[in-house]
Amino acid sequence: MAQKSFRKSQLVAFNNVAAGHDGVLSDSSGAVVVKPCCQAEIDFYHSAAAHPHFALYIPAFMGTLQLNSDPDVAATLTPTVTATLPNADQAVELPATSAAAISHAPIVEKAWAPSNGGKITTDLAIVLENVAAPFTKPNILDVKLGARLWDDNAPPAKRAKLDKVAEETTSKPLGFRIAGMRTWHGENAATADDDSSTLSKDGYKLYDKTYGRQFSAETVRRGFEDFFLLERDAVAKGPARKVINCFLDDLEALKFVLEREESRMYSASLLFVYEGNPDALKNAFSTEKEEETATDGVYSSETHEESDEDEEQRAAVQALKLIDFAHAQWTPGQGRDENLLHGLGSVMRVLEGLLGSK
Repeated sequence: MAQKSFRKSQLVAFNNVAAGHDGVLSDSSGAVVVKPCCQAEIDFYHSAAAHPHFALYIPAFMGTLQLNSDPDVAATLTPTVTATLPNADQAVELPATSAAAISHAPIVEKAWAPSNGGKITTDLAIVLENVAAPFTKPNILDVKLGARLWDDNAPPAKRAKLDKVAEETTSKPLGFRIAGMRTWHGENAATADDDSSTLSKDGYKLYDKTYGRQFSAETVRRGFEDFFLLERDAVAKGPARKVINCFLDDLEALKFVLEREESRMYSASLLFVYEGNPDALKNAFSTEKEEETATDGVYSSETHEESDEDEEQRAAVQALKLIDFAHAQWTPGQGRDENLLHGLGSVMRVLEGLLGSK
């Protein structure tokens, strides 16, 4: 396996992210996310290896970078884990420590970024898979979980500030709020007078953190209607209904895992991604149906191997990941994370409502 190295010219800045996080970078292919972070988040990603079922629902951890301002320094990652990047020709071994220089970087179009705040002062960065990479026009939603948003180490002033945010938004009653969103509408996209989004040059509607703060427990459904491009109070049909059902399946599986873990994850987020190009989404569903028909429910090792080999070229329908672990830790003996599960359950009920279930 080849090592992956980055020079300043190979690290690019993100644009059009779901929820703003300054200073997030990528490589030129857009396959990875390089996110400034604290040591606690790095430690949590390392520890997730001991929780393999949970690790399925977080972005693949590639390693870390040491950031500095020297324009002549290259970033060579020493091996820590091996992972296959989306749309890559081979697995890439990415590691643990090194130096990277970043300034005046170009822009990568297709990207997501973790959303736990603005730019942080740090020389550390974590390297993760870019969950949006397999999609042609990814629609992305960041949902921050928890009625309580601060960890035990937070000073009183920060606790009071975050409690006020929770009280004034859906975080307190529902255990979640919409932190940011972007949806693709094509080159002819336009905003209505009552639309709080802004338009990007590449046909995306962008919704910042203030968008999600306008909702109450009674109106937050509208945010998900905007994400799935639904009319107000409409029951989802067609491709949107299929996508929502896929997300509900993933949320149910994640809930099952979290109910069996003992942890506290304050201000973690759910990252929703689905294909925003209608033609690509239709193709992705057709590919899935063809595979189901080919196997006819019978397991074949030969078919399974072929499927694995072709997975990187397969069109993606949707993806769900749990992200943002600056305030996360495993807490043996303290039971499951009810704060997180409360928000997860509320999100599921909203999605079920879009299907007309509740």
